[in-house]
Amino acid sequence: MKELDAVRAALAAEHAAVYGYGVVGGRIGDDRRDEAREAYDAHRARRDTLRRAVRDLGGEPEPAAAAYSLPFAVPDSAAAARLAAELEDRMAGVYADLVGASEGARRRDAAGALREAVVRSVRWKGSGVAFPGLTERAGSESPAPSGSGSPGTRPNSF
Repeated sequence: MKELDAVRAALAAEHAAVYGYGVVGGRIGDDRRDEAREAYDAHRARRDTLRRAVRDLGGEPEPAAAAYSLPFAVPDSAAAARLAAELEDRMAGVYADLVGASEGARRRDAAGALREAVVRSVRWKGSGVAFPGLTERAGSESPAPSGSGSPGTRPNSF
């Protein structure tokens, strides 16, 4: 995977994560609201950094879609926590790809983002996996939350 493609995929995933955490924040219980807010803010910051990275690599950053399809219904706090864990697992996957496609400072930043996603996932779930970002992807061949469709299309699902 080329570096620009990996950065674009990470940006698309961050757009979806920001949207997803908006849903999480609306459904999560008061006891975890601060945790959801911190994750939301972290994903917004990473999204903004990735927008600049796409430009630095000569690309034009894709804007966020107006809405994204959720992987399951989120009627309550328990489902919101599951969604947060799912978002972080998917982020781990795209950042693992970015680590492999980049070098230098961008690779270090991607590794840091991967680590943060894994830590948040474990906190939301209460457990983890041996190789985050890889194990989950080996078990399912669902597409990453990127705009990998035809040119001009925007990601609209997780």
